[in-house]
Amino acid sequence: MSILSVVLRAAAALLIAAPVLAQQPAARTLAAPGGVAVNWVGDAPALATGVSWGVPWPQGAVAKNQAFALKGADGKALPVQSWPLAYWPDGSLKFSGFAAVAKAAGPYAISPVAEAAPSSALSVRPGDGYVDVGTGVSTVRVGTRGMDLIQTIAVDGREVARGGRLVGLVQQGPDPEEGAMPARAAFASTIEKVTVEQSGPVRAVIKVEGKHKLAKGGRAWLPFSLRLYFYAGDAAIHVVHTFIYDGDQQKDFIRGLGLRFTVPMREDVYNRHVAFSGKDGGLWMESLQPGDLNADPRQVAGQKIDGGRFYGVKDKEQLAIWNDYKLVQPSPNGFNILKRTGAHSTWVFSDAGTQASGLAFVGDVSGGLGISVKDFWQSFPTAFDVRNAAGKAAELTAWLYSPEAPAMDMRHYANRAHGLVATYEDVQEGMSQAYGVARTSEFTLYPSASVPAREQLAAMARAGGARALLAASPVYLQSTKVFGVWGPVDRSTPARATIEDRLDSVLAFYRQQQQERHWYGFWTYGDVIHSYNFKRHVWNYDHGGFAWDNTELGTALWMWTSYLRSGSPELFRMAEALARNTSETNVYHLGPMKGLGSRHNVVKWGDGSKEGRISQAAHWRPFYYLTTDERIGDVMREQLESDKAMVKYDPMRLAQPVLPQDPKYPGRIRIGPDWFVLAGNWMTEWERSGDTKWRDRINAGVDSILQMPYWLRSGVLNGLNPDLGGKLGPLKGRGSMTVGYDLASGKLLPIADPIKLEQVPVLYNLATIQGGAQVMFELVPLLGRPDFAAAWLQYARLGEAPGDVLLKDKSTGSEGADAQYVEKAQGGPRLAAYAYAQTKNPAFAKVAIDNMIRWRGAAPHAVNGPDVLSATTEAIGVSTNDAAQTGLTMIESLVLLGDALPNSLPPPPPQSERRRPSAPAAVSK
Repeated sequence: MSILSVVLRAAAALLIAAPVLAQQPAARTLAAPGGVAVNWVGDAPALATGVSWGVPWPQGAVAKNQAFALKGADGKALPVQSWPLAYWPDGSLKFSGFAAVAKAAGPYAISPVAEAAPSSALSVRPGDGYVDVGTGVSTVRVGTRGMDLIQTIAVDGREVARGGRLVGLVQQGPDPEEGAMPARAAFASTIEKVTVEQSGPVRAVIKVEGKHKLAKGGRAWLPFSLRLYFYAGDAAIHVVHTFIYDGDQQKDFIRGLGLRFTVPMREDVYNRHVAFSGKDGGLWMESLQPGDLNADPRQVAGQKIDGGRFYGVKDKEQLAIWNDYKLVQPSPNGFNILKRTGAHSTWVFSDAGTQASGLAFVGDVSGGLGISVKDFWQSFPTAFDVRNAAGKAAELTAWLYSPEAPAMDMRHYANRAHGLVATYEDVQEGMSQAYGVARTSEFTLYPSASVPAREQLAAMARAGGARALLAASPVYLQSTKVFGVWGPVDRSTPARATIEDRLDSVLAFYRQQQQERHWYGFWTYGDVIHSYNFKRHVWNYDHGGFAWDNTELGTALWMWTSYLRSGSPELFRMAEALARNTSETNVYHLGPMKGLGSRHNVVKWGDGSKEGRISQAAHWRPFYYLTTDERIGDVMREQLESDKAMVKYDPMRLAQPVLPQDPKYPGRIRIGPDWFVLAGNWMTEWERSGDTKWRDRINAGVDSILQMPYWLRSGVLNGLNPDLGGKLGPLKGRGSMTVGYDLASGKLLPIADPIKLEQVPVLYNLATIQGGAQVMFELVPLLGRPDFAAAWLQYARLGEAPGDVLLKDKSTGSEGADAQYVEKAQGGPRLAAYAYAQTKNPAFAKVAIDNMIRWRGAAPHAVNGPDVLSATTEAIGVSTNDAAQTGLTMIESLVLLGDALPNSLPPPPPQSERRRPSAPAAVSK
């Protein structure tokens, strides 16, 4: 059976099961003739560019060694490279990665072939201290030792750049209020390891790892990884750079961090040029010796001229020669361009703008180098620096963190805790640590054999400023049954249209808030704020645990699922930025807390609660599988060590201290959310590697749960509750699913309630609203275990049932048929919808539908005048906890309810202004 026929059969089965999906617009086809159609996410790139993307396959449809062909909309074949990203349990391909060089508008067609077409334009040749990469239009020498990550770049046989290295400045202490500045020291990259991860035929990937070493003293710090992406026939080099902060946040203040190249300058100064991109295609470009009122238009265009009376270096009369240039973006709303004739002279203001798109070029008419920094202005403070352009070689630096800005301050925002009740903040002594957090940035290097035309430079800025991505349609993606429970956008009935409009209203509101509230910055761009203060008319940026959200209650999953079902390029950019930020800045990548993440706070790493639910692989899987991004793959693989950190930092160490009589197990976690998190991490590695040891580790936990009296609801109700003065009594909420954990085997072990002296049924409201439900929606069918499926269905049906009902249901499987025991908390309605999908019992459907009726979406209204700094909007009742969880619940309920959803919904009841941000009843510590 062909791949296409399997895909179409899968899609047909889906449409029979849920007819509403057949109402999708016909413009997005399920499959191209002979294969799967993919199209650009947003506009086609401004330049022919290397692009990598992922495509899923239905289980059993594609063999792991399948080769593919790629054709453009014109029917012509393009060279393509493919590789496996994930496997189904039966060994067939689940996701494939693809790479090609493309520019033309789509759609493109992927089809199976017996053998991939040969392509020999790309070459990778290791040498002594280097790796040479030839793309057919450029030659790049990558260093394998020393300081230079890229030793040379040549185009048309001529060197246009050399000495590419990471550079920075560290300052010993914060900027003083007055007096002398603390001592500063320069540092640069030192290579420790180089790995050729792919070597063609279309794409080569080289990973360079190392540390930054101080020029004086020899200290090595700030571990980095830098991946270089090369594509056949494309001179551009795509770069993904990550550094991990491993300094002392009390004294190691980064003053600047960037990527620097030396660019040879061979031509006369009047044939040398510097360019910076502005906003919306704007460009600032000048010759080092610009002409007078009668300037030659060819020089203005970057073309070679023969000079003239006042050009060059003269004894008396000459035009000024400018040597140094810089563009500085100190805020998200302004940049300046300055230049000077030399270090002996003042800087002269040249021009200014709002949001620079992030390209700098320096070179002469025989060649040069452009550097584009993705999310340049959004990641302020950033800068570009060009020095010694009038000399034999210019120095071009792209500053990820500008030395013009105040020193990077990694300290916590206060030297005391403010309390859970006052500020929802869980600060613990010594836990507000930046040690181990990371930041990832993306560049594109554009070497050229001349000064590119102005239009070409503007196109480079556009191409380098956003990820070029091909993607299959939402209908096709959903037909392959990946990423759990979701469905394409569907407005086929008034009820469905109502929910879709409300979903859109919330997403549009958050996009608008990012712009209006300036949610940007080096450590924060991509994230959103947790809760809003309607009295102050501001989001709670300064209010303890109500500030930066840090993936709380599945924000990343909400954003990715919203993109999956819509294909919206705006939602992709938002989800990408959110995932890139939260996977790095509130996750620990080295040190004792490696694998854990920090709960929401004013400072991204400031909260004392460090948990796996924040950093779990489930948040990042769509990013990885849709883009093939290797860095996010690294982050997911780091999560395989998170259980070690959980054992070290017991998630219930403060809320439920270990009792003397408790069994002395190797560790202690909760079934939900902790084991759900670990199961998701292991599921991800199982599908990525095909190694069944990770499935077996999951099954060890499943077997343990099924041996407990109340299955997934087994736990303890009582313990040493800090709110009771450390006395034995009821825990916060309605108990905790606390169990012992064996690090070696993955087994879960019972812990008896200290008063009941046995495990008891508990309801822990955090269990499924931190990504647990989404993991289970995928994992249960993957495991194919009827016993575990029964346990999960029982949890959905009987979330609040007493123990005797739970025990009886283990035999009957039919208790609580009136839906009286469905969980009443935030996670309940989605579980009710799941129960309906499995049982077709309308009582469960009613619970989910009633929840739909109550939801209002977002209805923003304008706020202006002296109540706010700038005109803005706010929406009553909207907080990120609710937006993420309700968004996911609505998306899942639309699929799970199927034809049980009525044709129309009554209007929601009135909702009063929310006086105080809502918080989950149970707070983990």
